[in-house]
Parts: sequence; structure tokens; C-alpha cells
Amino acid sequence: MPLLVTSVEYGKNEEKMKMDMMDSAVEMLKAAGLKNVKGYNKAMPPGRSIHEMGGACMGHDPKTSYLNQWNQSHEVSNLFVTDGAAFSSVSCVNPSITFMALTARAVDYADQQLKADVI
Repeated sequence: MPLLVTSVEYGKNEEKMKMDMMDSAVEMLKAAGLKNVKGYNKAMPPGRSIHEMGGACMGHDPKTSYLNQWNQSHEVSNLFVTDGAAFSSVSCVNPSITFMALTARAVDYADQQLKADVI
């Protein structure tokens, strides 16, 4: 029976983005007139934040990515992943509208593929 094996960890890019977000937040709060502002940088394990991404990234090469440009699995033609798992990197903003757009795009593509009897 096939078994999914996965590993999740923060990389250098995520650590740099976390520091930049903290520094930017402190700068904005001070610019707004707040006093005694200090940054907060506590190490958190993956899974503790609400907008974590990655794990089933999009890409052209099945050796280095799980999904194609349509959010469709390289290996399972009727599997589409349209949440943050498809992202290889993100910013510090809410991704919900992007999820909706990717989902609409993937559904349209899947519908075309079903009508063509490809999947």
C-alpha cells in the first residue's frame, strides 16, 4: 500500500521573512507613535501558524514538485491541491483570495479534462 512520507521544516527564507516581518511591525508601531515597542521572535514549530504553505509544491519537474501548473498531481491525474500546500514560498499577507482563484482555475481545467475524457 502506498504510504505518504513527508517532512516539514522552516528554511532560511522563512527565517529571514520572519525577522523582516518583526522588524517592519516594530518600525510601523513606532512610526504610529507607540512607545516601548519591542519585537517578538519566539521559535514556533511548523503547524502553529494559520497560513503555513508548502508541502505539495507546484512545478514542471515531477522529481522536484508534486503538482503541475494546474495544481494537478503529477502522479494522480484526478487529484488537485488548491490550498497553500501548492506554494513554495509566501509573504506575510492573507492568501485566501489566491486560494479561491487557484481553485476556480483548477476546477475549470479539470472540467475541460473531464469533457475531453482525459481524466
